[in-house]
Amino acid sequence: MEKLRVAIQKSGRLSDKSLELLKEAGISLNNGSRKLRSVAQSFPLEVIYLRDDDIPQYVEDGVAQIGIVGENEYAEKNCAVDLVERLGYSRCRLSIAIPKGGSYDNLKDLNGKRIATSYPVILEKYLGERGIKSDVHVLSGSVELAPSIGIADAIFDIVSSGSTLISNGLKEVETVMHSEAVIISNRNLKEGEKALLADLLFRIRSVLAASNNKYILLNAPNHNLQKIIDVIPGMKSPTIMPLAQEGWSSVHSVLSEKTFWAVIGQLRELGAQGILVIPIEKMIV
Repeated sequence: MEKLRVAIQKSGRLSDKSLELLKEAGISLNNGSRKLRSVAQSFPLEVIYLRDDDIPQYVEDGVAQIGIVGENEYAEKNCAVDLVERLGYSRCRLSIAIPKGGSYDNLKDLNGKRIATSYPVILEKYLGERGIKSDVHVLSGSVELAPSIGIADAIFDIVSSGSTLISNGLKEVETVMHSEAVIISNRNLKEGEKALLADLLFRIRSVLAASNNKYILLNAPNHNLQKIIDVIPGMKSPTIMPLAQEGWSSVHSVLSEKTFWAVIGQLRELGAQGILVIPIEKMIV
């Protein structure tokens, strides 16, 4: 029987979120210790735990059919694998930063400068495409210390909140790329493995769709009913049911998390009352 092997980071927030996503997709793993591998009980899948920067190569080599990894590692390793799904968590950006007191007008100011980074492939491609010639120094860690100890004029590194830059006397001047957790796949999957991957992606997309939407119920005055429907069209159209009180209807629909508060404000202005918002566990689209 065919089985999918998925490579996941050994530890950290991306690892925790990835395992949580699999669990929500109905895939329970039998090895809580996560030392080397875990086998799923309810789906033909096993997880192997690796360093994040090793995952793209393992997937390219076919040791794992798929991997869940940060987009930054996928781009940096430049392996012959396919990005098949964006997962929306573990978001960050890769940016160039300089000492807080330094002057910066545009990218040309980096010509001839020394830039320390753990992501030379991404940085050199970005600079090369823009005709900037900098001296890229590759460091495996503690990149943010490079300017203060005199080995670089700037750094290129992951930025989440920006607090690490501030604590090291740096300021962000150029955002090179945005990153999030992604699923990558080997390019030579067998037919059975492709079918399993399609099933897994179906489950994961249902979980992601649910997390990005809310189920909303409200009471609407009939004279504004069409305007309210226009605000919350739903997946196809809202469910409308008359209330016992004449002139009012109950409206049920699905609302995107991104537009939630703006839409709620519009609904209140249109006279909607008794608004209930309910989380969606799974959403089959």
